[in-house]
Amino acid sequence: MTTTVISRRKAPAAAGSPPAASWRRSQGKWALLFLGPWIVGLVLLTLGPIVASLLMSFTDYDLLDTPRWIGAANYTRMFTADPLWWQSVKVTALYVAVSVPLQLTFALLLAMVLNRGVKGLGVWRAVYYVPSLFGSGVAIAILWREIFGSAGLLNTLLGVIGIHSTTSWIGDPDWSLGTLVLLRVWEFGSPMIIFLAGLKQIPTDLYEAASLDGAGGLRKFFSVTLPMLTPIVFFNLILQLINAFQIFGSAFIIGGGTGGAANSMLVYTLYLYQAAFNNFQMGYAAAMAWVLLVIIGAVTAVNFWISRYWVHYSDD
Repeated sequence: MTTTVISRRKAPAAAGSPPAASWRRSQGKWALLFLGPWIVGLVLLTLGPIVASLLMSFTDYDLLDTPRWIGAANYTRMFTADPLWWQSVKVTALYVAVSVPLQLTFALLLAMVLNRGVKGLGVWRAVYYVPSLFGSGVAIAILWREIFGSAGLLNTLLGVIGIHSTTSWIGDPDWSLGTLVLLRVWEFGSPMIIFLAGLKQIPTDLYEAASLDGAGGLRKFFSVTLPMLTPIVFFNLILQLINAFQIFGSAFIIGGGTGGAANSMLVYTLYLYQAAFNNFQMGYAAAMAWVLLVIIGAVTAVNFWISRYWVHYSDD
């Protein structure tokens, strides 16, 4: 009798079998364990306050009494019965419209200078980046206030060249906002570094081809440099617009926390601060914050929509 021995191999576990499913569940638990602190922080420190501020914007709340629901009264008051709110919008819009283009233009010009093979480029990058690190600090704002005061450095320098002035540039409504704009332009370091990185990515053969066609320096800038740099310009524009809308520290210190002469430095966030912590109108301040969020979002969205007509990417 012949005995047939049949060897049986253990088939591999199919996908979705209990061992594989158990392994995935184990990995999922570890993922949740490590993500847990971030999720808790997101809910308690970000999403929670966002929802609370939105609800607060529909209440009358002074930090001492229980919030009282008043519906859209804060928003109605803002748009129809608060001239100071409109003043803050006007000042902020003017500040953003003037300071951002000037800052980006100055940053691009310096980036182009540094891109021309300056010796010790790393040192110059660091030196020019310093204003961005300290420009929004308290010490620089105090220094700015002293420079443009009636007996400040600016008037002293004007006196040296024969122009004797006792004007307090930060106390004159016609010039006070200009001092904030100058401080903003002085914080050119961050966009300059980004522009410099973009300039180094432009192929040199494009400039060589332009030279063969007889293009001069100005023509090369508008026909080669600027079109190739438009994505970087757009990136810097969005960042600086968002930051400019949120100006607070320098305006608060230079203007003495009051908005300056004739409220000429009453930027939006400063008025929001006054409403919340000077007048204890937390509900109204929350409504102002949400309107600012909508304004920044709308301006950003409009810029993204317009960018399709002037921003050129390499794969277009």
